[in-house]
Amino acid sequence: MNNNTYMKKINQEQFDVLRKISKKPSVNQRELASELEISLGKLNFVLNGLKKKGLIKIRNFKKNPNKSRYLYLLTPKGIAEKTNLTINFMKRKMEEYDELREELKNNKNNK
Repeated sequence: MNNNTYMKKINQEQFDVLRKISKKPSVNQRELASELEISLGKLNFVLNGLKKKGLIKIRNFKKNPNKSRYLYLLTPKGIAEKTNLTINFMKRKMEEYDELREELKNNKNNK
């Protein structure tokens, strides 16, 4: 699949959320929204979208007296999707780097 196909499946905000929760699954929504610079409502919408796609599971801490604390777990499908998107991102950046390097080389030779 090319990168455009992946981006139709998952948008940048969803990818950013996957990256953040893979690093810190016990992050609370307020902290996560703040780090991503999006509203709590938008974050909730993104999390529900990821859950519907089967990319994350949301579990609450059973023994925590604060029942609003959740654990966000990437599913195997979520891990694979995040990995593929990261690889495609890196490929795209390497291509951009190569193009810029070639441009600079050509500009230098033309002087």
